[in-house]
Formats: sequence, C-alpha cells, structure tokens
Amino acid sequence: MGCDKAFEDYPLCIVFASNLVSISLYAVGAFIMSRVGLLWAGLYLLYVLVLELRLLSGGCVNCFYYGRWCAFGRGKLSSLLFKRGDAKKFMAREIGWKDIIPDFLVSIIPMVAAVALLVMRFSWLMLGLLVVIFLLGFPGTGMVRGLLACKYCRQRELGCPAEKLFGKKK
Repeated sequence: MGCDKAFEDYPLCIVFASNLVSISLYAVGAFIMSRVGLLWAGLYLLYVLVLELRLLSGGCVNCFYYGRWCAFGRGKLSSLLFKRGDAKKFMAREIGWKDIIPDFLVSIIPMVAAVALLVMRFSWLMLGLLVVIFLLGFPGTGMVRGLLACKYCRQRELGCPAEKLFGKKK
C-alpha cells in the first residue's frame, strides 16, 4: 500500500487483520481471567461487549463509515444494529485521555490478574500470556491503528476526535 489515499471501503484483508488483533486480545484476556474464575472471565467478556456496543451505538452511527467497511468492520455492523446518527456529532466530539481509560482496561485488567496469578504461583504459560496480552494490547493495537486503520481513514480527513488526541502536530 504505497499510497496514503483514504479508503471509501476498507479492503477485507485489513478488516480481517484488525479484527484478528482485537479478537485475540479479548480471547487471551478471557483465558487469563478464567484462571481467576469463570465468573471473572464472564464479567470481563461482558465488559468488552458493553464497550463494543457503546462504540457501535455512540460513535459508529455518526461516522463516515456507517454502512461501509471501516478498518474494523464496525460501520457495517453498526448499520445492522442501530439507525444512522449525525455526522456533525462525530466531528464535534472531543475526547481526552480519561475517555480512553475504559479501552486501556481491556488489556490492563487481565495483565493485573496475570501478575497476581504469577505472584501466587509461577507459571511459564501465564508469563507467556502476560507478554502476549501486553503485545496485543499496546504495540499491536497501535500498529493496527497506525499502519492499517487511521492512515487510510476518510473520517480522519473529515474530522476525528482521536486524531486530535493522538495525531502529530504539523
């Protein structure tokens, strides 16, 4: 992908790769939480579901990609579940670091659980899972957004609150 032209619809290979990282993160997180207890794994997955539904109903309905293939496929999914919102609302939103803490907790909660489990009883498997969830949650997600998602996003060109928070000043 030598050009930096925004996609009207993302190629399905990008949608697949982006979701592979997210779903892997959720699966590893749920597995770690299951080592604490199945109830904790269920609560973790419920938390992830609530975050996803909040995004689909509050952000995706107002996005340029509503009804289209965005980098994560959420524009298509949102259009199946919720009615179209107002694009002006998307561009007018302002987010700060406190607004993205819930998203970081998707990785941090299982990481804390993994550390606690390691302290109670060392396991190479748990150590490996701790490394994997860290890599998926931080550098992995950052790479997906930087190399696949945001770089080719039409909404970024129109106005995106995340771009204002994370974007480089020119």
